[in-house]
This record gives sequence, structure tokens and C-alpha cells, in this order.
Amino acid sequence: MSSHQTVSPGQTFMLALHLLPQEHWHTYWQNPGDSGMPTQIRWQLPEGVTVSDIQWPAPQAFSIPPLMNYGFEGSTVLLSKVTLPANYTGTGLLVKADASWLVCEEICIPGDMAFELPLAVARQPAVSEHYRPLFEQGKAAQPVALQRTASYQLQDGVFSAVIESQDDLLVDAFFVAATDLVEHAREQEISWQDGSLLIRQPQNTYFHQAPEQIEIVLTSGPQAFVVQAQRLDAAGAAQAGTDFGLAAFLLALLLAAGGGLILNLMPCVFPVLSLKAISLASSSGDAAKQKRDAWSYTLGVLAMFAVLALALIGLRAAGAAVGWGFQLQNPWLVGALAYLFFVLGLSLSGLVHFGSRLMQLGSHLGQQQGAKGSFFTGVLAVIVASPCTAPFMGAALGYAVTQSAPVALLVFLALGFGMALPFLLLAYSRRLARLLPKPGAWMDTLKQWLAYPLYLTTVWLLWVLGRQAGVDAQALVLVGLVCLAAALWLWGRQQLGKGFRLAPQLSWVFALLAILLLVLLQPQQRGALQSAENRHWEPWSPARLAELQAEQQPVLVNMTADWCITCLVNERVALNTDSSRQALTDYGVTYLKGDWTLRGADIHAYLQQYQRDGVPLYVLYWPGQEPKILPQILTPNTLRDQLAQLANTTSGH
Repeated sequence: MSSHQTVSPGQTFMLALHLLPQEHWHTYWQNPGDSGMPTQIRWQLPEGVTVSDIQWPAPQAFSIPPLMNYGFEGSTVLLSKVTLPANYTGTGLLVKADASWLVCEEICIPGDMAFELPLAVARQPAVSEHYRPLFEQGKAAQPVALQRTASYQLQDGVFSAVIESQDDLLVDAFFVAATDLVEHAREQEISWQDGSLLIRQPQNTYFHQAPEQIEIVLTSGPQAFVVQAQRLDAAGAAQAGTDFGLAAFLLALLLAAGGGLILNLMPCVFPVLSLKAISLASSSGDAAKQKRDAWSYTLGVLAMFAVLALALIGLRAAGAAVGWGFQLQNPWLVGALAYLFFVLGLSLSGLVHFGSRLMQLGSHLGQQQGAKGSFFTGVLAVIVASPCTAPFMGAALGYAVTQSAPVALLVFLALGFGMALPFLLLAYSRRLARLLPKPGAWMDTLKQWLAYPLYLTTVWLLWVLGRQAGVDAQALVLVGLVCLAAALWLWGRQQLGKGFRLAPQLSWVFALLAILLLVLLQPQQRGALQSAENRHWEPWSPARLAELQAEQQPVLVNMTADWCITCLVNERVALNTDSSRQALTDYGVTYLKGDWTLRGADIHAYLQQYQRDGVPLYVLYWPGQEPKILPQILTPNTLRDQLAQLANTTSGH
């Protein structure tokens, strides 16, 4: 509806969307709180005609433990300001709009509708008397703008704002318009200090970047006021916050480098490093070649980490829910890696010889080819390293994905440098280099033995694929591996001069057939992690976790994935043991297990709550206490010890 039935060029008038939910139902404010969706209007206006954002009424708070939502009950009028250009020459104005909203009680129902509103254009405007009461209602519901100096900051996990008050502003609640900036359900602190109003609330750890200015609505009984608060560090007033940011950045770089160093010891990286070991042994005694290959390997590692970082940043900017290790959530890539490791294993076993174009499998090739081999060894090592979120990496990666793109990229590069550091040290330290054995006939035997870690890695990838896409997809890739074996056998015989006339063509036929089988892979719908029989856990969901917390029940949450080696080791060693099962029973703990093998927005959002961007993540919820994050590497006694500590703390109170 329009505030005017006739408008004139150069005039500003109001349009309104009138929402009338049923009793006890509500729609949402621009910041809906912990759930919900704000009402949106997409205008279609003639060229030159401009329209403002929605002028929101003061919101109400709707507590649905453990959530807090913001919105409106009853009749709600959302106003938008429209300006007709002074040079508008038309005799009529057709306003089109597509509106969408969400209305909720115990359940939520989305709604949408398209509107058209024709208005006459004349020299003299005419007010619409019929709709005047609704526009007055809409204006009266809007908060009064306060011309007060206000600023805010985020420090030590707390949002705080200072508003010039002169003790004449009695505030009982506040609403921050920026979404995900505060923990909406947590207690608000309101006080007066040195003639100013001070408001505080815990910061939401999922929040990524604080805007330079935010809108804060203050309520005082039936009245509401709105103030614009400037971010302190945006004006250069929070030097301490800047220092803390620099310290956090340097610490993140250090943790990332340490995590990359430890990554070399993780089981999913070792098979690829075995290829690098062959290269180091073959170049023993040639210091120049060792340094060149070490830097080539380092460049390969850094390049792949940069690619992953940029892909992660780009996908996040597009709204995708991805995290560290996201490339192994794609069944086709998992199948392709299984092909690659199988082919490399067959080459190490002597079935076929590739030279060093992929992985520097011989020392007789030219120096340029050796550098290329080291580079691609580094690339491959990073691709398969991501499922192993080493200690220290979780915090560093969690920090990286909450920062700007350049900072995140630097953290990822620090991670890569830490991973490549051992090979640089070997290349530049004569004492360490002397520990490398001299080249000899033993290298061929070692090369064939090192094929077996690659075969085992292929088995692991096939297992991940089966869990992701089903047994049928797994069988399809297994047939593809048979075709690859046939192609490489024909190729190897041709290299030995034992092939026949059509062997090269037949080799390509088998190779293309293997590729075709991978392309035709059709992932099945992901089912439960295991049958419900004889398991001591339940599938995780936000609703189930909220339900258990509302019932004041202790809860253990395990975020895992089939491609995460650390996760699987922890479950075998520490979570699926008789001792841990008994501990869960003794303390009445419900064990929830979230599966991130395939991409899922709910789990991604949950990880972000704890500033993590990868699995594993273990969180213990104990009634009356803050959630407890367990170490990423678990011991057989970790769970029982942590439960005993929480129980003793509670009884001590």
C-alpha cells in the first residue's frame, strides 16, 4: 500500500507491507536472532525511482530455550521510503514487489507473494486517507533516533557498547541489528558509568567480521530508541585491541607452522612422504640437487596450500559450508585419488615406469624433471594431508577462517612451510644429510616395499568412497582399478619390448574405460553411520542436542568424518572401548555423533561455534557448566578423567 494515491515528480512518499500473523505467531526482525529469517522485499521500479531499505519497527524478544529470536507479533507494518526523480515524465507509476517472510509459532511456515501497485502521477500529490492509520501505526512502532555519541568493541569474547546517556536513559533491554554478533540467548548487562550507558553481552564466536557501524535498539518500557554505534578500532581508538590482534595473528602463524610440522607424522601423509624418501636417498651426496629438490617440494606444498586456501575463501564468500579437508567430501575426487595412488603403487612395484614426471621415481633423469617431480610430490602430499588435522592446527585454522582473505592465506602458507620444513633442514644441514644412506641396489628393493603404503592408502580411499557413495560406487571404482592395472601391464610390456602390435591402442582403451567408470559414478543417499543395533551413540542433530540440554542431560558430541584418520584412531583407542562405554553409562552421558563425511551446513555451523574448521571436535556438555572442548588427540582415559573432573566440580558447588 502507498501513503499517497497520487504522487508528483521529485516527491518522497512511503510504501508499506502489512503483515497480519495469527495470534501467538510471529515474523522476524532484520536480525532474527538464533533462528528464523527476516522479511525481505525485492522491488521492481522504473529507472530513476529509488527505494530505501525497510524501516524496521522496534523488535520483541521471543525466548525458545536455548534460543532467543527477535521479531514481531500481531499487526506489523514495514515501511520503505520511495523517491520519484524530479524529471519523471510519466503519468503513472507501477510499483512491483516480491515479498518473502517466515511466520513461526511451534513450527515455521515460509510465505511469499508478488504485488503490483499502480499510482497516478500529477503535479499535486494526494494523500491516501484510507491507509493513513496504518502508516501512522508503522511510524509509531519505529524506535526514536537518538543523537548520542556511541561506540562498540569486541574484546575477550564480549561485545560492549558505550552510549552517551547523562543518566536520563533508563534502558531495560537492547537489540543489536548486526546478525551473529552476540550470543542472543545469553544474559545482557546494562549499567551506567561516568555519565554513559554501558551495555555488554557475550560475543558469538561464529561471527566473522565486525562492521564499522552497527545499529542498536534500546527499549525503555513501551518506548524504543535507536543509536548508531561506531566500531572503536575503526576510529583508531582501541590500540589494545590492535595489539591483541597482532599477538593472535603471530600465535596463529606459530601454531600453523607447528601443526604443519607434526602433519608429517600423520598416517595419511606418510605414504606420500615415502616417495620423497626415495628422492632424498637417490640424491645423497649431491648437495646442490638436494637443495633444489627441497625447494621444489616446498613450492609444491605452498602452492597447493594457497590453492586450498583460496578455494576455501571463495566458497565461503559464495555461502558454501566447507571446511578443512573439504576436497575429500567429493566422491569423484576420492575415486580419482584412489586411481592415482594405485597407479603410483604399481609403478613402484615395477609394473610400469613413468620416469619422474609425477613423483621423481628415478635418479637417472635430468635435473629439470627431478624438480618437477619434487614439486608434484608436495602438491600430492597436501591433498591427502588435510584429513589429518594435527594438534595445533585446529586453533590456527579456526582463526584463519574468521579473518580477512590475506590473513587467512598467510596462516595457510605458514602451515605449508611447517610441513616442508624437515626437507629443507635435510637439504641445508650437512650433519643431517650425512645420516642419509648412499645410493645403491638396495634402493630398488626399498622402492618396491614402499609400494605397499600406497596400496593401503588406496584401500582406505575406497573405504571412504564406499561410506560416501555406497557399495555400488565402490565396486565401479574397483572395476576401474582393474582396467588401470590392465592398461599399465600392457604399457609396461611395451616398454620391455614384449608387447604386441595393438598393445598401445588397447592400453588406452582400458585407461579410458577406467576414467569413464569414474565419471559414471552415482553417489547414493548417505545413510546412518552404522546400524542402530549395539551402538552406544545417537546421530547428532541441532534439535537433539538442544532437547538434551533443555532436559539438563550430560552430552558428549563427537564431530567426525570417514576421511579423518585422527577421528578413526581416536574412536578405536578412546571412544569405542569398554572403559569409555562404561564411563558414559556411569555418568549418564548421551553420546551424539555427527558425520561430516559429506558436506553438511549444520555441522559446519556447529564447528564454527567453537572456532574450528575441521574435524575431529569433541565437546562435553555438563549441566550448569560451560561446554568443555576435549583434546584432538584422545587417550584411553581422557573421557573418564574429564567426566570425573566435571562431576567433582559440580558436586563441589
